[in-house]
Amino acid sequence: MPVLPGPALKANVQHMESVGYEGVFVLQIYGPPFVPLAAASTVTTKLKLATGIAIAGTRSPLETAHAAIDLDRISEGRFILGLGSSIPSCTTGMYGMPPVKPLGFLRETVDAVRYLMANSHKGLNPYNGTYYKADFEEMMLTAPPLRERIPIWIAALQEKMTDLAIEIGDGLLVHALWSARYTADVQAPVIAAAIAKHGRKREDIEINAWPWIAINDDKQQAINDARATVAAYSGYKQYEPFFEKQGFGGQARACQLALGQHGEVSSVVHNIPDEMVLAFCACGSVADVLEQIEPYWSVVDSLTLMTPYRDLSMEKLYFYHNGLSQLVAAAKA
Repeated sequence: MPVLPGPALKANVQHMESVGYEGVFVLQIYGPPFVPLAAASTVTTKLKLATGIAIAGTRSPLETAHAAIDLDRISEGRFILGLGSSIPSCTTGMYGMPPVKPLGFLRETVDAVRYLMANSHKGLNPYNGTYYKADFEEMMLTAPPLRERIPIWIAALQEKMTDLAIEIGDGLLVHALWSARYTADVQAPVIAAAIAKHGRKREDIEINAWPWIAINDDKQQAINDARATVAAYSGYKQYEPFFEKQGFGGQARACQLALGQHGEVSSVVHNIPDEMVLAFCACGSVADVLEQIEPYWSVVDSLTLMTPYRDLSMEKLYFYHNGLSQLVAAAKA
C-alpha cells in the first residue's frame, strides 16, 4: 500500500477490501510504516494490516512493541508485525545506527518485543541483552494489550535468515527475488528441513511471498516495463550470489552500479534479457500470470502482489496497480 493523501488512502484500502484482498503491507523505506496503517485501520473492517517491513534497527524494541500494541488495539486485532534487518547501507549508512550482526540483532529484537508485549501491563524485569539493555525502573504499568502475542513475521532472503524466521517467527516473508520456480524447486526442501530441525508445525508458520506482477494483455510491453525494476535489484553487489543461484550471475554483474549511482538504472537496463525479467516478474494477461505464479502455491500460504516500479510514469503505475485488483478478483472468482 503506498502512502497517499487521506482521501486517496481511504479510497484505495476500501477498494482493496471490496475486491477481496486479505490484507495490506506498508514498507519502511525512510519513515516508520505504522502511521499509514493506523489511518487504513480506521476506514476498513476486515483487511489485515501489516508492516512489510518495519526495520528492526531503527528504533528501540520498546517503541516497536508499543507501536504494535497500539495498532492492534486501533484495528481491533488485525495487525501483524513484519520485521527485518535491512542492509548496512540503509541502517548504518542512512539511519546512522551502529553496526550489528543482523541475525543476532533480529533474534534479540523479536525476543525483547515479545517480552514487552506480554509483560508491560504486568511489570517488567530488567532486560540485559547484547544490543538492548533497559532497567524499566521509571516505567509505569500500561493498559493490557488486546493480544499479548501479536504475530511477528520475519523477512528473509538468504538461508540463515530463513532458518531464523522458521525457528522463532510466526511467519516468513519471502523476498521478491525468490522467483516462483526457485521457491518451488530450491527453497521448498530448505524450508521443510528447517521446520523439522526446529520442531515446528508447518501450520504454525505463515509463508508469504512477494512476487512482482505486471498485468498487461501486451506481454512484451509488460516485460519492457518490468525490465528496469529487475535491473535495479541486479545493480546491488550484495544480491549477486542470489542471482548466481538462479542462473543470472553474469547479467547481474553487468548491471552492478557504484555506490551513489543506483538511481541511474537506465545506464544498465539493456543488460537484462527478457528471460531474466520473466524469471522475477510474472508478465502478461491475468490468465498468463495466474499460470506463472502457480508454483508458489506448493510452498506458500499467501502472496503479496507488487508491481514493477522503476522508471514508470504515474499513469503506468496506476495501470499496473489496477491489474493487481483484476488478478485478485479473478482468483477469488
